[in-house]
Amino acid sequence: MDRKRFYFIAAAILIALFSLIVSHSLVSELSNEERDKVRIWSEALNVVSNADDDTDLTLVLSVLNSNRTIPVMVFGSDSVVQTYRNISIDVADSLASLAKKAAIFRKYKDRHIRIELDASHKVVAENNFVDVYYDDSLLLKKLAYYPFIQLTVVIIFMCIAIFALLSSKKSEQNKVWVGLSKETAHQLGTPISSLMAWIDILSSKYPTDDLLPEMNKDVTRLQMIADRFSKIGSLPKPEPHQLKGVIEAATAYVSRRVSNKVVFKLNYPDEDVMVWLNVPLFSWVVENLCKNAIDAMDGQGTISVDVLTDDHKVYIDFSDTGKGMAKSNYKSVFKPGFTTKKRGWGLGLSLAKRIIEEYHQGKIYVKRSEVNNGTTFRIELKC
Repeated sequence: MDRKRFYFIAAAILIALFSLIVSHSLVSELSNEERDKVRIWSEALNVVSNADDDTDLTLVLSVLNSNRTIPVMVFGSDSVVQTYRNISIDVADSLASLAKKAAIFRKYKDRHIRIELDASHKVVAENNFVDVYYDDSLLLKKLAYYPFIQLTVVIIFMCIAIFALLSSKKSEQNKVWVGLSKETAHQLGTPISSLMAWIDILSSKYPTDDLLPEMNKDVTRLQMIADRFSKIGSLPKPEPHQLKGVIEAATAYVSRRVSNKVVFKLNYPDEDVMVWLNVPLFSWVVENLCKNAIDAMDGQGTISVDVLTDDHKVYIDFSDTGKGMAKSNYKSVFKPGFTTKKRGWGLGLSLAKRIIEEYHQGKIYVKRSEVNNGTTFRIELKC
């Protein structure tokens, strides 16, 4: 998929470059053609300037009048404007406007044609040459900018199309997640109900049995897991809870099911923090992060949970002393299917990200990780 994406981007860049090169070539040809037209126009002006009373100027005047698009300005050898064409001048202040235009045109050093005049002619006795300065026509300017405008429109269109495609793909993925979660909750419901019924029967026959309460705890746990899956896809309403109690309950559940080689260290602020949470889903995230940390440490090491606050946010850091990861995997760990373990589907962190971002309007990301030096995941929530 990455290689196809690279080829697609490379092809788009090559097409864009080819379009710019062709457009630039066309603009250059038109620019040269306009320069030739100005040169012919200048020669016609030269003929008019040196003509006598017997000269037929019909064709020459036709050439002069044919220029209806290229702005030109003619200066004498004394740098005074003698005439201009296709240039708009402010009628209210024509002298100042003309002087301003003249200053602009005299900067066009690459669009300048000098015409040597017949010094013996009475009209140009003091001016033996004129300087013709010209600007690109409006059409040529539009053609010069058009490829960039076209590319901008194409890029905007592609961005909209890609955004629509990604949104559609994400919506489809969400439907799959929701369907899978609700079907899982539905499938768990029947055996859980059956187990609860069997526990009630066994309790009535063996009321003093010490194992039944433990069995009841596990069944209750299964019921809570099914409830978590059923909430995926809906919008469960968060409620204010003391963060310390929620984290302690989730970590205590995990710690009872691992060896004594895993040490939990919980660090909280002096004052407990109230946070809007959906407790079953948030506890799922905490348990998932702890279980991932245990797997990364191969069942022995230290898991630290540090809670920090400022005026508007609470930060929860989950740190372990496990294998760590390369920086290139910081974002990939939250993608469905990504896993470094021999077993598992790689869905835990993906679900955790969804729960934190969509249901709690927070953030979860890899704050720090080094290979063989552990990893720190950070959760940000609004106070």
